[in-house]
Amino acid sequence: MTPLLSLSAPELTSWIGSLWWPFVRLSAFLWAMPVFDNPAVTPRTRILLAFFLAFLLAPQIPSPPAVDPFSMDAAVITAEQIVFGVIMGLALRLLFEVMAQVGLILSMQMGLSMAVVMDPGSGNQMALLGNLFWLMTTLLFFSLNGHLVSLQILVDSFDLWKIGEGLYALNFGNIIQLFGWMFASALLLSLPAVIAMLLVNMTFGIASRAAPSLNLFVLGFPMALLLGFVCVFLTLTQTGSLFSDLLFHTLTSMREAMK
Repeated sequence: MTPLLSLSAPELTSWIGSLWWPFVRLSAFLWAMPVFDNPAVTPRTRILLAFFLAFLLAPQIPSPPAVDPFSMDAAVITAEQIVFGVIMGLALRLLFEVMAQVGLILSMQMGLSMAVVMDPGSGNQMALLGNLFWLMTTLLFFSLNGHLVSLQILVDSFDLWKIGEGLYALNFGNIIQLFGWMFASALLLSLPAVIAMLLVNMTFGIASRAAPSLNLFVLGFPMALLLGFVCVFLTLTQTGSLFSDLLFHTLTSMREAMK
């Protein structure tokens, strides 16, 4: 009797590899990607999403190397996919950390450095304004289809950095430079508000020298807080247009790391 489905060992190995390694790369990316790493998104949801995307990509990606899935070579390739996915996800996280750092700097200038909330994503404490900017970044990221573009970059990575090429073929210099770029961008975005708050503090310092009898602590803190919120409002109005440039730079660095 002729079997309806006949698969040889090499064909079965190639079929398993074409589904397994994209699944590992996508799972690592979703695990490290902002928003998707939130405890509200359960691991089962991330695994199912990664498996569904890998199932759709399996017929379209280049053929993976013919490696025994239970060999040491397969374990090395799997580890490379995990490292690559985590690095791409952390590159996007640095984009979100730019806005969180802006909120932290503004909180310190306004005297709200003690006002912290618990970040459910990382489990650490975050400045109140930092959490506000983080939420705003999330809304901008999805409104600009940043999640779709980042997934498209990861899909293109199977052609730009094929499975089995090795991590030495990647250019991680652009990703490493994003760490310094994160602090520089946060400082540039918050610099106008920092200068404005510095002038306010200098004004109250001069007033305290001119009229020592005035209780400037009672008057100065509410005024500094009020003017600080004005600076936050002005910063938020300009953040939308600047965020698109930050997003473009981050996504470009992710793509150039594979060239």
